[in-house]
Amino acid sequence: MIEHSLSLCYHNKVILAPMVRVGTLPMRLLALDYGADIVYCEELIDLKMLQCKRVVNEVLSTVDFVAPDDRVVFRTCKREQSRVVFQMGGMGAALLSDPDKIEKILSTLVKGTHRPVTCKIRILPSLEDTLSLVKRIERTGIAAVAVHGRKREERPQHPVSCEVIRAIAETLSIPVIANGGSHDHIQEYLDIEDFRRATAASSVMLARAAMWNPSIFLKEGLRPLEEVMEKYIRYAVQYENHYTNTKYCLCQMLREQLESPQGRLLHAAQTSQEICEAFGLGAFYEETTRELNARRAEFLARTPEAVEEPAEDTSGIIKMAVKFDRRAYSPQITPKMCLLEWCRREKLAQPVYDTVQRPLDRLFCSVVTVAEQKYQSTLWDKSKKLAEQAAAIVCLRSRGLPEGRLGEESPSLHKRKREAPDQDLGGSRAQEPAVPGKLCKKPFVALGSGEESRLEGW
Repeated sequence: MIEHSLSLCYHNKVILAPMVRVGTLPMRLLALDYGADIVYCEELIDLKMLQCKRVVNEVLSTVDFVAPDDRVVFRTCKREQSRVVFQMGGMGAALLSDPDKIEKILSTLVKGTHRPVTCKIRILPSLEDTLSLVKRIERTGIAAVAVHGRKREERPQHPVSCEVIRAIAETLSIPVIANGGSHDHIQEYLDIEDFRRATAASSVMLARAAMWNPSIFLKEGLRPLEEVMEKYIRYAVQYENHYTNTKYCLCQMLREQLESPQGRLLHAAQTSQEICEAFGLGAFYEETTRELNARRAEFLARTPEAVEEPAEDTSGIIKMAVKFDRRAYSPQITPKMCLLEWCRREKLAQPVYDTVQRPLDRLFCSVVTVAEQKYQSTLWDKSKKLAEQAAAIVCLRSRGLPEGRLGEESPSLHKRKREAPDQDLGGSRAQEPAVPGKLCKKPFVALGSGEESRLEGW
């Protein structure tokens, strides 16, 4: 596991460990609030990061790393600047059996960047082999090494080897960060220093103890879990954390309370709004969502989208290069809804969507037929729903019709039953997967859930 850190000192620090799915922005900010000195982000696969575009998100005041499919791979903000460590992974403990590769990777990183580089390892079966490995690692020029005091095959129920971490700390001249003391050694803040002394390490890194209750970093002692979870949820909503990640982290905090009434409500929640309602934060969710939508509308008004002129090709299909960005539209209105309402008012047949999946990359493209004219976006999308929304946008724009964007005067949709934004009104038909290489023909099935997408920055 390789970490690319900022200009950080690794002496006498209490650190949030890198954790899969847990180390997202809300958890990192919470750990910093409670006193963590350094926070490691969730594991980032270096190949994916190389494909990402850096985007300034003016609405959330964040910097987003956005994948080619418009998915936000990593999100950070100014508040954690100089205290967050970017963890590049995808290799894990499997590298322990290939010390030559470890040395080559670390040496390349150290030579190729002006930022300090650290790494995190588990111990090997023998102390001799472990000490031999960490000496090779130190020679690469890294700034510090974190040591999880368990072997590769050992799990949390196995005792952590404090004596091996101590031997490493006494052998190396660079800082050693002790990891693995959650539960057995560390249950409150005062235990952190005891664990550091037992391992002779320079600093201590916490994973499970911080995941269970991030206020473990607070010198004054643990805060009530209800208070901690509420604070976490507020960050999750403010920074538009995906509800599945929010739900996962809250489940880790609740642990044995998952069968409580509140735990059952959390387990049943399928949106961020439902999570907030389970914890009595429904009003906060609505207020925050209104504020973010207002900011988004203001941003869109300042930076109007460059509208491409529709063009008809030789096949008779009118095409434009557009994508559907859920965040640019009113919460309960989509282009497909607008198009359907317009067809109803004009007494036209319902729009028919022909959607095809490209086998090579499994992306989708849709053609919508309205009044015997076909419309299509030239950009392929990662889901059938998104591709259909893009096709509807092409139709609406080419006809000069409102499409439901924020700040735009939208047609009245009062005849339709309003549903939650993340609810699929199309029932089981909307969930039918497209067969690669074959068309999926169906009339309009309403609102599909939006995906995390890129906002053009400053």
